[in-house]
Amino acid sequence: MTSKSMDTRYCLKLEVTLVFENGEYVIAEAEFALDKSKKKKKRELAEEQKQEIKEAFDLFDTDKDRAIDYHELKVAMRALGFDVKKADVLKILRDYDREGTGKISYDDFNEVMTDMMLERDPQEEILKAFKLFDDDSSGKISLRNLRRVARELGENMTDEELRAMIDEFDRDADGEINEEEFIAIMTGDT
Repeated sequence: MTSKSMDTRYCLKLEVTLVFENGEYVIAEAEFALDKSKKKKKRELAEEQKQEIKEAFDLFDTDKDRAIDYHELKVAMRALGFDVKKADVLKILRDYDREGTGKISYDDFNEVMTDMMLERDPQEEILKAFKLFDDDSSGKISLRNLRRVARELGENMTDEELRAMIDEFDRDADGEINEEEFIAIMTGDT
């Protein structure tokens, strides 16, 4: 058995799509990988996010008339991770329904969702992601938590690799990742 050098630096790269379902946020899609680059993202939507907007519109435009009504809009927004109130949906319809049909077009939906996605509080989104890892509500991400998430995402990672990821960012050396450490990971402030 050969031993790997543990001096390799790892960066956790996590992209999570949250969906509001049955009164709670659940992981709809996630990408979980080791990445040695620590680049910060620009303030524009990624191609995957643009595609998610289009797919949500197409999925909930049930009559395929290239416009969505109040109910379709509300469900599409929830599918994209926004827990919207009736008043918010009605305001969007009032602001964008130029023809008075009670519907908005794909272009308008895309504009609204792009703005909303860019306005999301990154800190709040990071804390939502942290809570998805911290399924036992311990306030920390343990090896067990990380192993579960890796398995759920179909990642075949050894405990040694997962432990190395924890050790890389575990500033207080307690063997787990707390909220502060997780925020530092996700913001590239490590």
